[in-house]
Amino acid sequence: MRKLVALPVLSADALSSVAYGPEAMLAVLVLAGTAGLAYSLPVAATIAVLMVAVGVSYRQTIRAYPHGGGSYIVANDNLGRVPGLMAAAGLMTDYVLTVAVSIASGVAAITSALPSLDPAAVPIGLAAIAALLAGNLRGIRQAGFLFAAPTYLFIIAVFLLVGFGLADAARQGFHPQPTPQLTATEGVGVLLIMRAFASGATAMTGIEAISNAVPAFKPVKWRNARTTLTWMIGLLVALFAGTVAVVHFSGVVPRSSETVLSQLAHRSFGSGALYVFVQAATAAVLLLAANTAYNDFPRVLYLLARAGHAPRSFLRLGDRLAFSNGILLLSLAAALVYTVFGGDTAALIPLYAVGVFLAFTLSQTGMVVHWWRLRDLHWRRSLFFSAVGGLLSALVLVTAAITKFASGAWVALLAVGGFVLLTMRIRSHYDAVNKALRLHTDAVEVPIGLPAGSVPEDTAPASTGPAAPTGSQREAAAATGESEETPRAIQNLSVVAIASLDLAGLRALAYAASLGQPTLALHISPSEDEARRFHEYWDLWGDHIHLEVVVSPYRATVAPLVHYVETLHRQRPELTVTVFLPEIITRRRHHQLLHSRTAPRLRRALRELPKIVITTVPFHV
Repeated sequence: MRKLVALPVLSADALSSVAYGPEAMLAVLVLAGTAGLAYSLPVAATIAVLMVAVGVSYRQTIRAYPHGGGSYIVANDNLGRVPGLMAAAGLMTDYVLTVAVSIASGVAAITSALPSLDPAAVPIGLAAIAALLAGNLRGIRQAGFLFAAPTYLFIIAVFLLVGFGLADAARQGFHPQPTPQLTATEGVGVLLIMRAFASGATAMTGIEAISNAVPAFKPVKWRNARTTLTWMIGLLVALFAGTVAVVHFSGVVPRSSETVLSQLAHRSFGSGALYVFVQAATAAVLLLAANTAYNDFPRVLYLLARAGHAPRSFLRLGDRLAFSNGILLLSLAAALVYTVFGGDTAALIPLYAVGVFLAFTLSQTGMVVHWWRLRDLHWRRSLFFSAVGGLLSALVLVTAAITKFASGAWVALLAVGGFVLLTMRIRSHYDAVNKALRLHTDAVEVPIGLPAGSVPEDTAPASTGPAAPTGSQREAAAATGESEETPRAIQNLSVVAIASLDLAGLRALAYAASLGQPTLALHISPSEDEARRFHEYWDLWGDHIHLEVVVSPYRATVAPLVHYVETLHRQRPELTVTVFLPEIITRRRHHQLLHSRTAPRLRRALRELPKIVITTVPFHV
């Protein structure tokens, strides 16, 4: 992406938080009445300093990780497995709440303009989540002007609000307007100010998006990414500080029935076209911000699954080249959170800060370790910036955990702890299964009496693509059908689908070969390099059975397997093809969810073809 496109696309999450971050801060300060609101400018200034510090520290991350350096990758590389999983937990919590909070805030913008829709806020939000789910399952990508426009329109809308508001304040000599009569329910104290600070700091969510997406930029990638990050931080500080300043001078206070931005727009523009523009731009950018989580959440799940900390089903791409399982999980989690909290932005905010700043803290702490180990040119300066960003992020994390614990932060802390425990258990299970499946020299018995030439040369289809059946082949298929009634009438070919050379795979090969029928092995490989490695393993094993390798670069397994068997059936319709699949059987039923369910999917896909048999060969662990 060019910088002009990357800026709005990757900054939508961070910049859209101006719609709820300042309001969340003010909603805490207003509890102390006018005396509490007097602290809005100092607290906002502190948050702006924090934004700059964290932004500068992420510039160092981009330089160190030019291929993309999310919190999970940085923490895992430099701090170890458990901190990496904690960072991943913070990110996953952040992404779920990004969807829930953005949708809740977007719906609030709509109901502020159309109060009659307020009773239907939860159904409207759920419908928006369903729309995001459907769009992302079909492979929508955030690129181009279509996705850049909402962010630019929102930037224009907020700058119009700030400009009109400051101009009006200048005419009044910058004297704050009196606020409505307020009843203080709390006194001004350190705890109240800390709570307000933690709430307002949620405006920083999404800052790390650019460091995650460095490979998406045009060359020079890391330099363009750093420039874009600088522009994003500058815009975020300007929009956040400008909004708080205008609220301070206008005397607007948070109300449950109307958002702060809507109140400011009403004061400046009335109820005309500019007011509608502000509300529409706000709702649009919040919807786009929710959609950014649909790119990042499945990607983190993919990285976890690749490391064995999540079910392997999250490695698989769908037909539209989207991580369908991760997208479904995110939608269900966000819909559940949104419904449980009634679509109320104020109720969701306390959960937000913990995940955001846990990821920030671990990422920047990891960068401190990285620079200390590397010690390259300018490492001291980079270490200093990363240390400052990490320290400030840790202070916000502790503040949010303490001051918002009873308000809902305990849910986020519990979710992080449960996530780390679950992922460690999943990795432990996979390690135990891998140990049970690992080949041992004394335990391997290869099939005897089946040389590589046991499969006729014209039996296996070319792995480069299907050949169209000839007219005689169609006639033969129609004539033979499934009319064989004696064993001698059946011409059998065994195809063993083998993912890796382990004990389960060899058991399936041995079983198929023991039947004395022509047999070939079929391996679906995610890359040419992996295919070459598998061929080398096969040669070491002894090349006892003919091997076919199909490269599937999107990690799809069932579709290439179905495609191969269909092609085989068209080329040799007289054959009865038996597909053998190794199947891991676990002692505990819930562990079965962590292993492939290829056989049922393959049966459903091939049930229309005659003379295809699917057989599973169990291996108990």
